[in-house]
Amino acid sequence: MLVDLTVKEFLSKVAGSDPVPGGGSIAALNGAVASALAAMVANLTIGKKNYEEHEELMSHIASLALREKDVFVADIDRDSEAYDAVFACFKMPKATDEEKAARSAAIQEATKHAALVPMQVARNAYELMSVIADVARLGNRNAVTDACVAMMSARNAVLGALLNVRINLGSIKDKTFADELQREADVLERLACDREKEVLDVVNQELRV
Repeated sequence: MLVDLTVKEFLSKVAGSDPVPGGGSIAALNGAVASALAAMVANLTIGKKNYEEHEELMSHIASLALREKDVFVADIDRDSEAYDAVFACFKMPKATDEEKAARSAAIQEATKHAALVPMQVARNAYELMSVIADVARLGNRNAVTDACVAMMSARNAVLGALLNVRINLGSIKDKTFADELQREADVLERLACDREKEVLDVVNQELRV
């Protein structure tokens, strides 16, 4: 499994000539990084003076972020497996009309799945951005820039995942399915960029000297 590799091994595999792990797995990795940083900021707030009123919230955020991290980590492999499944369908026999029909149907189903996997990554990463906004606003001020990096990583997870959704949509014949995901992707992209900007604008203003 990809997630069992060391950081160096994983990066070497990304840099290799195989198409996986690719952008979809990296989008999921960004989501995992964002979750871990959100949990860190929350944990750096718990038990600290002047943050007592937010301790319960930060405990909840730390627990939630760690659960989300595990989901994103699983998505690193899930995205690569979805790509491999599509590729495997293209190797199916196509000597007869029946084989061609079965192969085409399998490709379509696998491609839909390959679009849905990164779409869920994008959805989860966008939801995580609300949690990150809370730790950026209410968490330990000494770690506010860590919260910002978490926010940027979550935004990258959303946008990167959505690109992988869109590249699959072009191969899907089910127009209703493709149009629905396209509309959702457009909305998520806009909302994620707006949410990131809201937080970064406030923090950058706070950090001005």
